[in-house]
Amino acid sequence: MTHIWAVWLALLLDRIFADPRRFHPVCWIGQMIAFMDRRLNKGKWRKGKGIFTLFVVCTVTFIISYGLIASAYRLSFIFGIFIEAMIIFTSIAPTSLANAAFDVLDPLERGDMDEARKNVGMIVGRDTKTLQKEGIVRACVETVAENTSDGVTAPLFYAFIGGGALAMLYRAVNTCDSMLGYKNERYAQFGWASARFDDVLNYIPARLTAFVMLFVHRANKRAWKLLFRDARNHPSPNSGWCEAAMAALLHVQLGGVNTYHGVVSVRPTIGDASVPLSAWHIKQAVAIMIRTTVAFTIGGSLLALACTWG
Repeated sequence: MTHIWAVWLALLLDRIFADPRRFHPVCWIGQMIAFMDRRLNKGKWRKGKGIFTLFVVCTVTFIISYGLIASAYRLSFIFGIFIEAMIIFTSIAPTSLANAAFDVLDPLERGDMDEARKNVGMIVGRDTKTLQKEGIVRACVETVAENTSDGVTAPLFYAFIGGGALAMLYRAVNTCDSMLGYKNERYAQFGWASARFDDVLNYIPARLTAFVMLFVHRANKRAWKLLFRDARNHPSPNSGWCEAAMAALLHVQLGGVNTYHGVVSVRPTIGDASVPLSAWHIKQAVAIMIRTTVAFTIGGSLLALACTWG
């Protein structure tokens, strides 16, 4: 029951304050990862050092989060819920994700392509300097779809299971993957464990999120068939699920050709191009993300209540 109250309060805090820019735990986690990257990511045994880095970051994050929450509950039930909600609040980012998408949409609607390219470049890893309007929209929609799970429902999933401490553990793993999980010479070995563990933790949440996304929007059989047809058309074993669900609901095609640091990457497409991508689809993608978040939270709350009463 306490986890349920904390989750809903966390969503309310996110709606009011969005992602805090100062004193954010993820920034501290990132600093710890960067420190260990500088010290350990060299010489021999890089894969083992990467496993050790992941273990240390996860252990420190979980112990501190659990300690804060447990201490707060000892002082007061209400104070405990508030502290747990604050920790969950820092692990989710639906409002910030929506704001970032609208930061791309606004210049697109004004015809300011340079600002739109700059803003979308802040939320995607691909090269954006030469993107045209459709490419900008596709990048933004793909990011909203992928981060519906990574940045919202996955930490909520773990919050329902184990409260704020488990939500922050997930965020620590996700941050390790974001900073170390690259398939290049520097991180192929050192970031191996972070990338693999992130895939494991996201396996269930990504699929649940895609199912909830289609269910809450009363998707037809065509959308469900498209989901299972194209969910694996992505280098990530998880990201394709939410992208396929989003593409099915918007009747657009995602995936395809991207450029990363000047290197062209050709990926399978996701979805059918029933309609061309337009700026309007960014607004629709954000609306889908918000409705999915609410439905996921209601479903998680009901399931948690059922387990508690059972």
